[in-house]
Amino acid sequence: MKFIVSSTALLKHLQLLSGVLNTSNTLPILDNFLFETSDNKLTITASDLETTMTVNMEVEARDEGLIAIPAKKLLDALKTFPEQPLSFSVDAKTFAIDISSDFGKYRLTGQNGHEFPKNPSIEDPTEVNLNADVLADAIHTTLFAAGNDDLRPVMSGMFFELSKDHVRFVATDAHKLVRYTRTDAKAGSEASFIMPKKPLNLLKNILASTDAEVKISFNQTNAGFTFDNVTLISRLIDGKYPNYEAVIPKENPNVMTIDRSSFLNSVRRVAIFSNKTTHQVRFRISGSELNISAEDRDYENEATERLTCSYEGDDMEIGFNSKFLLDMLNNIEADEVSLELSAPNRAGIIIPQGTDENTDVLMLVMPVMLNS
Repeated sequence: MKFIVSSTALLKHLQLLSGVLNTSNTLPILDNFLFETSDNKLTITASDLETTMTVNMEVEARDEGLIAIPAKKLLDALKTFPEQPLSFSVDAKTFAIDISSDFGKYRLTGQNGHEFPKNPSIEDPTEVNLNADVLADAIHTTLFAAGNDDLRPVMSGMFFELSKDHVRFVATDAHKLVRYTRTDAKAGSEASFIMPKKPLNLLKNILASTDAEVKISFNQTNAGFTFDNVTLISRLIDGKYPNYEAVIPKENPNVMTIDRSSFLNSVRRVAIFSNKTTHQVRFRISGSELNISAEDRDYENEATERLTCSYEGDDMEIGFNSKFLLDMLNNIEADEVSLELSAPNRAGIIIPQGTDENTDVLMLVMPVMLNS
């Protein structure tokens, strides 16, 4: 097995795949990249058994073959080369890998590529196509709200809800929730599944640099994402997603509209003086004024700021965990946001203002009980 490949092109593709690798694997062969050549094409695969990712690239290949090459050592070596062709020659019996560059020769010992886990196949898939920017925006806006609780695995992923009218993405950890809907993207039939965080974070990073259409194929157990020269297949989270609509208050007569950047910076400053356990900030809203305050009685720290806002509704005093608010405001790109409230013990709804007519974003944050 011999092939010639550009050092920088190979490094770029391997860096895409490296996010799949775990620091500790139950199977030692998963510490390797699988290289497979055929018809001047190189296919490289990385897997952690839950997520498998494959990229294809053009190379000069004289024959067919496959080899598992130690991932970390190969990545470390490639980072030191300037752009140049590298020649790989693999001994099919000893799995020795000889690499030739303009500087010299290097030898690595790989493993039998046939021992690498087979790529999972998605049988009888349902398929839907989405633009890369739609999917990237959905992941960016939504995924941060997913939970980390191993006891509630369904809430540690992102819920894909596909219909003939729209596509919707939801994430929640029971304290905060994000619902992202696009009406300019549709599926041929009703379907839903829960994707884990890790493959979605990998997708988010790759999708940012492409404008391709993404083909999503899924069944009861796996989902696959194919675009450009990349294929990512992930095992789905098994279980029923909670009824998120039930926790969204429908009647919110008190509405505050405010500049997002000023609001974000004010909460960030005041939160420094809050209690380090509750991270509680207090909002007092009346007329066109928002008063944000926090205190830490254990250390006698406190802070207060006033902001101008547009407000319709009854005077309101409500408390929130500043960490959750900052998460949300940091993941919104709109210039203005509205905060919709019904009562001090009911969830607050944050809505970005000025989004395009095809995009509907709703963020929900649960209140915290105010100290009297």
